[in-house]
Amino acid sequence: MTASVTNFPAYRGRRLRRTSWIRSLVAETHVTINDLIWPVFVREGINIAEPIPELPGVYRYSSDKLLEEVKKAYDSGIQCIAVFPCTPNNLKNETCEEAWNPKNLVNRATKSIKRAIPQIGVMLDVALDPYNSLGHDGIVKGDEILNDETLEALRKQALVQAESGADILGPSDMMDGRIKVIRDSLEAKKLKNTLILSYSAKFSSNFYGPFRTAIGSLGNLRGDKKTYQLDYCNSQAALRDVALDIKEGADMVMVKPGMPYLDLCRLIKDKFKVPTFAYQVSGEYAMIMAGIEKGFFDKDLIILESIACFKRAGCDGILTYFAPELGRILKSSGN
Repeated sequence: MTASVTNFPAYRGRRLRRTSWIRSLVAETHVTINDLIWPVFVREGINIAEPIPELPGVYRYSSDKLLEEVKKAYDSGIQCIAVFPCTPNNLKNETCEEAWNPKNLVNRATKSIKRAIPQIGVMLDVALDPYNSLGHDGIVKGDEILNDETLEALRKQALVQAESGADILGPSDMMDGRIKVIRDSLEAKKLKNTLILSYSAKFSSNFYGPFRTAIGSLGNLRGDKKTYQLDYCNSQAALRDVALDIKEGADMVMVKPGMPYLDLCRLIKDKFKVPTFAYQVSGEYAMIMAGIEKGFFDKDLIILESIACFKRAGCDGILTYFAPELGRILKSSGN
């Protein structure tokens, strides 16, 4: 039952806003470093930190430099990272075999990180676009992305990632049935403790451009991804996909993109009551950074507000490129 509210002047809402201590005391939403997963990019080479112009402050790291950065992040309190590969073009083709190569870029990086910092959580992306010369998340034949043929590729990819030490698998491909195929394969290989954070509500969005540049797939993409990613006009379709992924064995679910889809975050959390995540994607990050660089926003305040809105919408965790900055902001504020 909704509590009744007395009228002015008996009720003055501003009494609870007058000072910083009372605002903190009655705050409904709190952001901590434990809410964050930091997405990072790995590339071939040695001693390389390559700036990504479309994502100011974000780099493609060679494995050795990535390990240095991950150690710093862990020491600052970040508990989990998501590693994405920038696969060399000569290793990409239409059949995507590099995706399940145990010695591929991302699997080598994962092994290195888990040897050095076994306590940190590592999440890997289960999808074919970093390995597909056509830029798609699935196997392509003519103009069609083949669902069932892609499932076998994803199954093999997921297994080698889990065997390489990934704690969380993040299927982001949006093929039908992939969660069941991956979960059944993990169980069969006695990898029962591997978590699945499914990109269950991933929309065909215009906010992904900088990410596709970061992993080197933008120029390869032929056509678009509208036949498998969700239509951003629809919410009921997203709820059906979330329900199916949970039934098939997902431990957690993801909404992607984030801020333009907060209504979905709240709907999913309220309806399914499972751990619900959102990805503050590259386009969101780039827009906020542009505003910061133009002087339109106070950097620390806008970053914190942008993350608090996810928590307010019901998210248990957020993937954000701002994670290291947030660590600094939260530490300086005593949180």
